[in-house]
Amino acid sequence: MRPKYELAQVIDRFGITFIDQQKPNAYVQRILRAIQRCRTAELGGHMDRCDECGHIRISYNSCRNRHCPKCQNTRRESWIESRKQDLLPVPHFHVVFTIPEQLKGLFLYDPSAVYRLLFGAVWKTIAQFSWTNLHGETGMIAMLHTWGQNLCLHPHVHCIIPGGGLDVRGHWKPLTLSKAGKAYLFPVENLSTVFRGKFLSSLQQVLPQKRSFVRELYKTAWVVYAKESFAGPDQVIEYLGRYTHKTAISNHRLVSIDELGVRFKYLDYRDNKQKQMLLSGTEFLRRFCQHILPKGFVRIRHFGLLASKNRPQLRQLQRYHGIHVTQEKKPKDWKQLCREHLGYDPDLCPHCKKGRMVTIVRFDQRRGLPQFLNELQTVVIKSQ
Repeated sequence: MRPKYELAQVIDRFGITFIDQQKPNAYVQRILRAIQRCRTAELGGHMDRCDECGHIRISYNSCRNRHCPKCQNTRRESWIESRKQDLLPVPHFHVVFTIPEQLKGLFLYDPSAVYRLLFGAVWKTIAQFSWTNLHGETGMIAMLHTWGQNLCLHPHVHCIIPGGGLDVRGHWKPLTLSKAGKAYLFPVENLSTVFRGKFLSSLQQVLPQKRSFVRELYKTAWVVYAKESFAGPDQVIEYLGRYTHKTAISNHRLVSIDELGVRFKYLDYRDNKQKQMLLSGTEFLRRFCQHILPKGFVRIRHFGLLASKNRPQLRQLQRYHGIHVTQEKKPKDWKQLCREHLGYDPDLCPHCKKGRMVTIVRFDQRRGLPQFLNELQTVVIKSQ
């Protein structure tokens, strides 16, 4: 279902005021402008006509920005398709590493450097427990999220970790099962302590002048959360889709946009209830812009056995488990992804449900909308 309100409407209404008051840099302003123009005539588009009933449909181009809530569906499905070839038929675990409140200011001051430290500390922690408990190297897919449900800054990393590792002889070592026959990763209390030490040790090297501040953070309890193992690779793929290409807020969570500001839905984790929050337009955009990642920053990363450099090792391990990947599949185009995963055929006529939509006119920013409208009028006249 098409949402009633969109992030682009918030930018339309409050964007100029936000820029005047908050003075965001040019990079942030370009992203807001891209979201604002997404799927509008300003980005160009094309016109399709049904080969059966003659129905006309005009479609506008997407901005393809990774912060745009309208541009993630097919990108998410494409990423998941490519990951299907890299999974192992073993238990997988979902682990979340969270940063305490006191450190959030550092992520605003130098986000690129501190997010890199975060990824590094997470992998060092998992790698250490893998060698200690399994005497082998495991793998990890890590996804950075920076937001909470209320759009406040809440940096955390979602990790998918296979239940086992590869020892120095190249043999697969599975996790030890509990007495109940359940796969079990690592104790979260120990993970939290080691993660805190890894991160603060790296932070102290980057900020030696903040030693007293770092020492105080050693007294703070850090949170690592681990879920039970998944039933199988198919469930892992389904679960990954919920986290890979999320944006800070989806259009479906917007409830109203008016002179009072922006009202949106959020889940209050303290009592696990759905609630609503009203923010002024400028405050809403300020919170949203906290989650715009540094230019070129990679928010989904692969480590250990699942890193691209270890692909030959992974393929060998898959063959050991009876999985034979003969060749890398070509990425599917967006229309194929829509048909197979999103339950929508973009070529099917929305009017008669029988014919196929055929592109007859294209226009872009260089040609401009007025010229396109003249062509459209000509086509319509000819079709009558």
